[in-house]
Amino acid sequence: MRMYLSSFRTGDHPDELLALLGGPDRSEIAVIANAMDGQPGHERAAGVERELNSLSALGLQPAEVDLRDFFDQPREAIDAVLARFPAVWLRGGNVFMLRYALARSSADAALTALLHKDALVYAGYSAGPCVLAPSLSGLDHCDDPDVVPETYGTPAVWDGLGILDYAVVPHVDSPGHPESEALGVVAANYRASGVPHRVLRDGQALVVDGQETRIC
Repeated sequence: MRMYLSSFRTGDHPDELLALLGGPDRSEIAVIANAMDGQPGHERAAGVERELNSLSALGLQPAEVDLRDFFDQPREAIDAVLARFPAVWLRGGNVFMLRYALARSSADAALTALLHKDALVYAGYSAGPCVLAPSLSGLDHCDDPDVVPETYGTPAVWDGLGILDYAVVPHVDSPGHPESEALGVVAANYRASGVPHRVLRDGQALVVDGQETRIC
């Protein structure tokens, strides 16, 4: 299993992401931006463009895969698309919106299977790492789960992908980030409740490469 889980954007060590891919070599990478689905269209489009430009600057070939195109479709549809990419990049935003899109498109099952086969690198920041936990409980202190029913008329999904057996809490001790204080509270609540978790400050990334896990 290979993962590059950044606190904010590509972080201070994007070379670690490239190393997981064996170098840039114009590698294709799927960009999933559905954490932004609750935002106005022009804001979402600008956010996607920023990710495409950032990843292109690393020598990669990014292309958006909008999970809304696969809502209520057979799982084979998203399987076929994601299987073409050696890496996937899940950008930040509302973790409950991202989780809902992953569930309704069956991308949650597709990504889990690909990761366990070590068939792709899972990378991203903020909501992208957060969704990997066993549960999203506690993150509602930062992200509003009601955005999901307001947008789609159905409840938010509270279980995480469970790919990690702990939660990742980004933006901690990152004064320049507007959610730093709220996520500091999330981390404190996890500590008090005994919830396994790891914290990241902006610039840092958690790197998983097989049996090795480290924060850089």
